[in-house]
Amino acid sequence: MQTISNEIKLDFDDVLIEPQRSTLTSRSEINLERTFYFYHSPRIWNGIPIMCANMSFCSFEMAKSLAKHKMIACLHKYHSVEDLYNYFVQYPENIDYTFVSIGYKKSDLNHLLELKNKLGKQPNICIDVPNGHMDVFVKYCKKVRENFPESIIVAGNVTNTSSTQELLIYGGVDLVKTGIGGGSACSTRFVTGCGFPQLSACLENSYVAHGLQNGPKKLGLIVSDGGHKTVGDVCKALCAGSDFVMLGGYFAGSESCDGEWQYEYLANNDSFWQPLDPGYETQKRKTKFTYYGMSTHHAQELYESNIKNYRASEGTKITVPYKGSVDDIVQELLGGIRSCCCYIGADSLKHMSRCAKFCRVNNIHKNNNPVLGV
Repeated sequence: MQTISNEIKLDFDDVLIEPQRSTLTSRSEINLERTFYFYHSPRIWNGIPIMCANMSFCSFEMAKSLAKHKMIACLHKYHSVEDLYNYFVQYPENIDYTFVSIGYKKSDLNHLLELKNKLGKQPNICIDVPNGHMDVFVKYCKKVRENFPESIIVAGNVTNTSSTQELLIYGGVDLVKTGIGGGSACSTRFVTGCGFPQLSACLENSYVAHGLQNGPKKLGLIVSDGGHKTVGDVCKALCAGSDFVMLGGYFAGSESCDGEWQYEYLANNDSFWQPLDPGYETQKRKTKFTYYGMSTHHAQELYESNIKNYRASEGTKITVPYKGSVDDIVQELLGGIRSCCCYIGADSLKHMSRCAKFCRVNNIHKNNNPVLGV
């Protein structure tokens, strides 16, 4: 017998944050840094809880750019041990803000163990699979924790609250990635029909995660991952109780992206720019960037030995305009969050969920994405 839940679940477009009376006098008063203690890891983390997703473009340049702002980059999972080692040796100050990503194959764990032995340190880890609700995934996360007792571990993705609790309690995970199908390059909802509205996912999973305690200040935490089309959506996720917000498409097209760029070229050393390479030495500038999810056939073709015929592609390729420096994008992002705090009377990121009140509206953006242009 099929069952239907009649309880309405909400996405970011279904709500607005109601302005509240505020005693703040300036956006500069707002503290955007947070300090976190973790359910399992003994580490204490301080910074701005924004993550760049482990998509195709998240490489070392992105990690260096975000670390300057005390933000996290989850590197894509196809970096060699040698490249990871060289990065962490050259930039040891970035280790708190650079997470090494893996899947849940035995070879991925061996890859990580090799890095730990070579580096002499335990890196922070992002365990990423399209569907984190499987029992085998919880067992795998537990095995990673046993080998990396000090690391901050983020894992997912899930939407089910019982899976969030299980990953935190039994899987040894510190931060649960919450969200299925909402990402800009994710086609899971269209290919499989599966998913869950992101705002409700944040509200429900943050509630159960924060209800778990493993010592003073050591709570379960969540990461809102997917569906943040605008700065306003990031604000809504934070107001809905998300501890961290993971962004992919928002950073795509920035100067620090690694991957497939399109250029235009200065013709005949004058002011005319053309899209085709003229075949001689001249200036060029970036115009567009193409990125893709790591569950696409394109990613499998690039990084895997073969495409598995039992898997559908749950992602797509997207081309976006050149957006400038990561610094400019971060400034816009933080400016929007500060403004939101002023509207609701929150003097810090930590207090956003306490001060926020949502009101339901009728799909305000109509699925248009002014940031990505889609």
